[in-house]
Amino acid sequence: MVKIAPSILSADFMRLGDEIQAVEQAGADIIHLDVMDGHFVPNLTFGMPIIRQIAGIASKPLDAHLMVTNPQDYFQPLSEAGLSYVSFHPETVYHVHREVGKIRELGMKAGLALNPAKPVQDIFPILNELDFVLFMSVNPGFGGQSFLPLVYDKIKALREEVARCGAELEIEIDGGVTHENIGELAKAGVTMFVAGSYIFKADRYEKQIERLRCSVN
Repeated sequence: MVKIAPSILSADFMRLGDEIQAVEQAGADIIHLDVMDGHFVPNLTFGMPIIRQIAGIASKPLDAHLMVTNPQDYFQPLSEAGLSYVSFHPETVYHVHREVGKIRELGMKAGLALNPAKPVQDIFPILNELDFVLFMSVNPGFGGQSFLPLVYDKIKALREEVARCGAELEIEIDGGVTHENIGELAKAGVTMFVAGSYIFKADRYEKQIERLRCSVN
């Protein structure tokens, strides 16, 4: 099943409530939240006060991608806010297995996010503990970047290892997703597609979301 997750990083923050409702009405399956601290990535977005406000507005599941140096500090507040998916970068914590377990204990789906240059093999030992893996197909920090094709080999390697070890997880991708590459990405095994500027910079959100769905078939 294809899940389209608009990233509010590209939304109009002066009209954030209206923007969230608009993409939900346009057919979004998930609302993607890019949480950046200005340390792990060279940008600063929003923290828990805004996330709580978003949670009070959104009717779709919320997916937080933590691009921060202290992701473990967010887990409890995100759970209390009602988040469904939480991913963090493994290099930001000392004990990856422990932090993944905390997310799941709090009732959320746990994922690891991989930057383009991060070898996917690094997370093979923990695949059976994950609910999803988020591949960054651009260098994180800013929206509107071009897709990096090197991610295809990483997806293939993950699918092969998942088949070998019997893990059950979803594959999410974020960065440069358009109607031109979503079909190949779906064939490679991706099921969750984050799209920011592709949707929010268009005049009709429903047209862009439908275009993505139709390009998978």
